[in-house]
Amino acid sequence: MSMKWWTENLFKRSMVVVMSVSLVFASGCSLLPAEQEEEVLPEIAPPQISKKPEYEVTTANLETKVPVIGKLISLEEETLFFTLDGKHLKTLNVKAGDPIKAGQVIGSLDVDDLSKTLRMAKLNFKKEEIAMKETLRARDEMDPIEFEEKSIAFEESKQKLVDMEEEIAKATLTAPFGGTLVTLNVQKGDLIKAYAPIAIVADTSKITAAAKLSKTELEKVAVGMEVTVNISNVGTFKGKVKLLPVKTEETNNGGGGGGVGGETKPERPEDFLILDLKDLPKNLNRGTPLSINIITKRTENAIVIPPSTLRSIGSRTYVQVIDAEGKREVDVEVGQQTATQVEILQGLKPGQKVVGR
Repeated sequence: MSMKWWTENLFKRSMVVVMSVSLVFASGCSLLPAEQEEEVLPEIAPPQISKKPEYEVTTANLETKVPVIGKLISLEEETLFFTLDGKHLKTLNVKAGDPIKAGQVIGSLDVDDLSKTLRMAKLNFKKEEIAMKETLRARDEMDPIEFEEKSIAFEESKQKLVDMEEEIAKATLTAPFGGTLVTLNVQKGDLIKAYAPIAIVADTSKITAAAKLSKTELEKVAVGMEVTVNISNVGTFKGKVKLLPVKTEETNNGGGGGGVGGETKPERPEDFLILDLKDLPKNLNRGTPLSINIITKRTENAIVIPPSTLRSIGSRTYVQVIDAEGKREVDVEVGQQTATQVEILQGLKPGQKVVGR
């Protein structure tokens, strides 16, 4: 019996020890810091090589154009100016926009000083006429040389009067033909410079489209070329080049209209490229700006590719063609070119695919 009691006692003590140890480990684990969770890194995708663009070889109607800015002008217009210098504008009889008749006086300069000088010269000339009559009566008694000298002096005085009258006549500015005074650059009392533009008279019934071209532009253009003209808020019109400008020093130097010493020379219709447009409205104003495209070359159903697909090394021009067999280089012959398309004369067919850069 004592053996049984001892065995039971030993079992109970063992259980107590096991439970105590378990409690110690449990409490000890709760005192330790929590372990950090392992960071999950995102999956890094390998870089992909960008694919170059591919374009299909197509056909199109190509047009090479020379774009210029123009305006409406009158085929009959003239810039008016005085040839006297340093005189004030005494009278001004018109204003801009007025209808003008041929010969109508536009204005006149103050030449009172010249008029007074002319009156005095005429009085003195009357004395010379009386003296010349006496000379003629005594001609047979005079030395021939003396008579010739007096005759020459008389003619000189007479010519001076004619010159003074012509100079005074220059002080009046008249309209060369009927029309409209489209521009007026002066006002009464202004000091006038010789040959400075005063006004422009134009026959507004003869309005046409025109443009000034530089030397480079003019070299590309010929009479008969087709044009398209856009007028803001009016529409687009088709026509042809009718007349080329008369070549001048300014045209040869690239346009600009500069005169001697940097002065602006008056514009003339012959300075412009003249266009013949269809169905141009009649109520348009002279000076209206125009956007003009002159078609210098046109190709129907041309085989075309984008400029970005064209490659060159030295004198060689080629493209990269892609098909079922892969990518290969093909030499090409280039024709007409625009900003967005290149004509291929030889080397490609519509439907093929070419690689861009």
